[in-house]
Amino acid sequence: MSAFWLKLVTMFCFSCMTLSDPESKGVVWRKAGEAITIQCSTSDVAVEYLHLYKGLSEELQVVFKDRQSESPNIAFRDRLQTNAAFPDVDIFIRNLTSTDTGPYWCMYKKFDGVLGKLIKTKGRGSVLLVVAEESGESARGNQECEMKHQKLVLVSVVITAAVLFAFIMCAFIWIILKTKTSYTTVKPRRQATNDVYEDMRSTLRR
Repeated sequence: MSAFWLKLVTMFCFSCMTLSDPESKGVVWRKAGEAITIQCSTSDVAVEYLHLYKGLSEELQVVFKDRQSESPNIAFRDRLQTNAAFPDVDIFIRNLTSTDTGPYWCMYKKFDGVLGKLIKTKGRGSVLLVVAEESGESARGNQECEMKHQKLVLVSVVITAAVLFAFIMCAFIWIILKTKTSYTTVKPRRQATNDVYEDMRSTLRR
């Protein structure tokens, strides 16, 4: 979680410098599972292409659109939808997750015949999106981890108690058997020999 907030603060500080113009939408907060509509627009009606980029360096193209077609990124294909007429386009993204957090840039391009190349201009509607995980999900996750830990501790205690009980029973049985063996072992009596009887007879005769 700390790494997430560190990354978020870095993006926020960097993006504030580039999103501070009146044409940007600033910071938009959403919860996981919610949706956002990014409204890209421009005053230049001669533009030919619209790119919605994500990232500090615009490293990920979310969707590309011209007057006839559109091409969303595979990561957004099932949850992205565009509305309105080009070049003013509303880009709707649903089922947001924390990985969607970051700056989104509306970038337009048109071909300059004099220069012989595409000219890139930034449009209105750029936003810094922050998607926060719901606290309920985090609480449930922590509760599940705690329950698993408690079960593991309980199993360990039961196993230890069973081993200790078995050891005590074995020692107790061994002591009983040892004691019983010692009682059943009787020492043989020493019998008087015939020599003793003979001496006694001789004494009596005298």
